[in-house]
Amino acid sequence: MTRLQLERFKVIVLEPVDMEIGAGRCVGIRGASGAGKTMFLRAVADLDPHQGKALLDGVECSRIEPPLWRRQVAYLASESAWWFDKVGPHLDSVPGQWLRMLGFGTDVMEWSINRLSSGERQRLALLRMLANRPKVLLLDEPSANLDTASTEAVENFLTEYRKRTNATLIWVSHDLDQLQRVCDLIFTINSARLVEEVPGK
Repeated sequence: MTRLQLERFKVIVLEPVDMEIGAGRCVGIRGASGAGKTMFLRAVADLDPHQGKALLDGVECSRIEPPLWRRQVAYLASESAWWFDKVGPHLDSVPGQWLRMLGFGTDVMEWSINRLSSGERQRLALLRMLANRPKVLLLDEPSANLDTASTEAVENFLTEYRKRTNATLIWVSHDLDQLQRVCDLIFTINSARLVEEVPGK
């Protein structure tokens, strides 16, 4: 089953992209800073302008209300934004098991946002995004601010989530070793083109 389709999908810094990603698949993207990785993810989430078509389970983005599209095709920014003073109101529908899997106790709900480290914010932002049970996860450097143990926890958590829900992932990272661990296919942005990497070459 094809979950996410891109047809002549174009953002300003990239040539048109044609791509089909099946349910339960993880695609990695890497490239130099400024190559367009973040812009591409934001466009797929319908947060930035784009041309061409994006389809979720065969339904075009233009036929789905933007808030609904973004709940189903969810974007995790490399730096998260927060609206309340404490963690709790952001995570009111997150299972306690998820908190534990990413190294938190239930007391985190009472923590002030201001006391969170960048790594804690990143892990909690991931849980906040998953509370909507999205079908597609657009992950922009989801472990960039994390130590080795937390990075492993995030990788394991997302792999388990993908297996359990059949979600589709697009995972942006500068870490090739990480992409090789978690992804089925890896693409590089090279000279404004999204090019599939061939193992061993």
